[in-house]
Amino acid sequence: MLSIVFTSDYEIHGNGDGCPYELMVEPTERMLKQFEEYGAKLTIMADIAEILKFKEHAEQHGRDDFHYQRIADQLRDAIRRGHDVQLHIHASYFNARYEGGRWEQDWSEYNFAGLPAARIKEVVRIGKEYLESLLQPVDRNYRCDVFRAANWAVSPSRNVVRALVENDIRIDTSVFKYGRRAGIVSFDYTHAHSELLPWLVDEDDICRRNKSGKLIEVPIYCERRWIGAFLTRNRVQRAMMSRAHKLTNAKAGTSGPGYGASRGGLLRKLPALAKRHAWKADFNQCTGRQLIGALNRAAAAHDRNGEYLPFVLIGHSKLYSPHNESSLRPFLHYVTSNPERFRHSTFRSMGSAPA
Repeated sequence: MLSIVFTSDYEIHGNGDGCPYELMVEPTERMLKQFEEYGAKLTIMADIAEILKFKEHAEQHGRDDFHYQRIADQLRDAIRRGHDVQLHIHASYFNARYEGGRWEQDWSEYNFAGLPAARIKEVVRIGKEYLESLLQPVDRNYRCDVFRAANWAVSPSRNVVRALVENDIRIDTSVFKYGRRAGIVSFDYTHAHSELLPWLVDEDDICRRNKSGKLIEVPIYCERRWIGAFLTRNRVQRAMMSRAHKLTNAKAGTSGPGYGASRGGLLRKLPALAKRHAWKADFNQCTGRQLIGALNRAAAAHDRNGEYLPFVLIGHSKLYSPHNESSLRPFLHYVTSNPERFRHSTFRSMGSAPA
């Protein structure tokens, strides 16, 4: 049996532009309302570095240009309504400056896993303390104990795992099996312990299971799929948005968030098209029918005789378009219509250790 855990990264565009109300608050409110129709729960992965920067701007200028108060109110309201809020960090925003209509980030802090150990520990502490101070007045039992790194950057692992454990973070949910990237941010999760089963992580390699580990990895569900599985209207919209808000790191001489893409023309790209690629359970980019198929494959592969296992989906508030809302409806209906096989859940309802 599977527990369906929806996670939504709560942030503006990666290049630092965009209105937080339009990209975070408004789509998240639509998401919360739709999920509540089906008894589903949302875990908002709140980018604390951005939010604190919006707060600082309002305090310094006396104008809430970036809708900090609406953001804070929405996070409190989500907890009040039985949803969850956990920690997401784009560390490059902590030292960002607002110039030329966008937030110019500190590119030296873009790769979270590459930061010095003391800095990783510090920013996790800042994020955890902020969320708990904001949300415990609403729910005294609230704890910030789940983390997702920006750009899934938790490799190399040692400093990240230690910082999370020392800050009493119980769960990381950054890894997706088969995922690989080379560039400003680099990782290889091909050999992660599982595409679905949580595991106690080895401090030296978050992909490796260690029964003595102190941090649980709850991976984003992922499969290896042919390129045709990626051809959806939602993905086309995402590609168009990414192109319109392209991240350019002039200092590193790289465009885009570290994909290391080739510019050698179609012939050089043909081998990649013939391979299987990491297909995450992304509720913004997959169709409802695709997600139903993935859910059933996961259930068949991991039948645990009535024990619930987390099926983690990822999304982004900024991508929650009206079409996405419509395409997700069949999946929500399917889960709700099969209570003997599936249930809606959050990380807060999980036990303290994986099976």
